[in-house]
Amino acid sequence: MHSSAEHLRRVRRMTGTALREAGVAHEVAEDAQLVASELIGNAVARCGPFVPLVVEVAAEPVAVSVKVHDPDSGHLPRRAQVRLDDPSAESGRGLPLLDQLAPGWHTVITPVGKQIRCRVPYGRGGDHG
Repeated sequence: MHSSAEHLRRVRRMTGTALREAGVAHEVAEDAQLVASELIGNAVARCGPFVPLVVEVAAEPVAVSVKVHDPDSGHLPRRAQVRLDDPSAESGRGLPLLDQLAPGWHTVITPVGKQIRCRVPYGRGGDHG
């Protein structure tokens, strides 16, 4: 895909549909959609509109895997010192949100950019539903 508002809507829709068909609980599917949206939004902010992106979402045994690859390996994610509940913050909440929804997310440098890898856990017992 390339980054655009229309493609972001399509990715969100496809993510929800695919995860529901895989038996993933509604709440977990919504969290995975939010994680994918945040990562795509960060890529657009860093790389600009219409940058080529690769988005992978998969239902795995204990979590939903979300990976977003962009061509900019020069700008790695950095956490701002912003609280999620700070009403005056205009940005900087995305990575703390990832910490909550996909603990242990990380970045991998690739030959053509970087990939952010996240796992949204199903919850207690690894249930999909």
